[in-house]
Amino acid sequence: MPAMVEVRGLTKTFQTKEGTVEALKGIDLTVEKGDIYGIIGMSGAGKSTLVRCLNYLEKPSGGEVVVDGKPLSQLSNRELREERKKIAMIFQGFNLMMQRTVLDNVCFPLVIHGMKKSGAREKGMMLLETVGLTEKAKSYPAQLSGGQQQRVAIARALANDPKFLLCDEATSALDPQTTASILSLLKEINEKMGITIILITHQMSVVQEICNRVAIIEDGKLVENGTVSQVFEDPRSEAGRMLVIGNRETGDKMLPSLHEDRRIRIVFQTNSSYEPVIANMVLQFKTPVNILLADTRNVNGTARGEMILGLPEDKGLQERMIAFLRERNLIVTEVPENV
Repeated sequence: MPAMVEVRGLTKTFQTKEGTVEALKGIDLTVEKGDIYGIIGMSGAGKSTLVRCLNYLEKPSGGEVVVDGKPLSQLSNRELREERKKIAMIFQGFNLMMQRTVLDNVCFPLVIHGMKKSGAREKGMMLLETVGLTEKAKSYPAQLSGGQQQRVAIARALANDPKFLLCDEATSALDPQTTASILSLLKEINEKMGITIILITHQMSVVQEICNRVAIIEDGKLVENGTVSQVFEDPRSEAGRMLVIGNRETGDKMLPSLHEDRRIRIVFQTNSSYEPVIANMVLQFKTPVNILLADTRNVNGTARGEMILGLPEDKGLQERMIAFLRERNLIVTEVPENV
């Protein structure tokens, strides 16, 4: 069975007044059917270019995008238009038609593809029921909250029974509570309808909430990918550590500026020791450590504990402490200096 989306050696360059800009530099990734796949990076990393290349709204400069076994570069213009019907998009700005009712917005893609109005309205009402907005069918977008408008946009995206859903910063304009409700809806759609979802975001909290796999993009390159649990527990790239450990969503430093020259992050797994590991380490080495942060995060439905410690100055003692923690099934990651 082919993967839903395969990206092979994808490149994209733009010609500007300043010269050639490499927006994507040899991206390789695979999205399996049924995945909720997160693609994350900071502004300017190349995420938006990548999402436009996935449905050939932007033609890649090199490499290949294969959707459900079909290389998009080999399709005729007509075949590509047909394939795009099965690739739905949801945007940060909702993109609703303000002069049309909620129901008419949802029905629009059905009508323009030839469905009779009565059939379109019947399916439109079913889709509004899916997103919990049947009572708003006759309302106009301006009468809705931001979260309700995004629900209408999701219903519209589902109208043509897509193979997969591209969500480009779909929750960035929403408050945290509304974001949580939209992510819950997307997860429900994935589970009940079997629709693969690719979620483009700069927020690690969004990825941790619903994605099962994640790719990290930095400066047009794929620097890390894997399951969300793997990347959360032990980010291998500098960008991954900044996104997982640093509070990059606000741009502020997450940790207090203390004198420690070495800080580590430990993650408690389900098979981690239940002993009071930090207290026992302090007793064994007779040297205190600073607990700079202790937190629990929801990672794809599972609570995961983490701590960030400031170690003493002695280099040998640092290594012995790290070995002590790893012997107890704790994952230890260096904290970047600029977090």
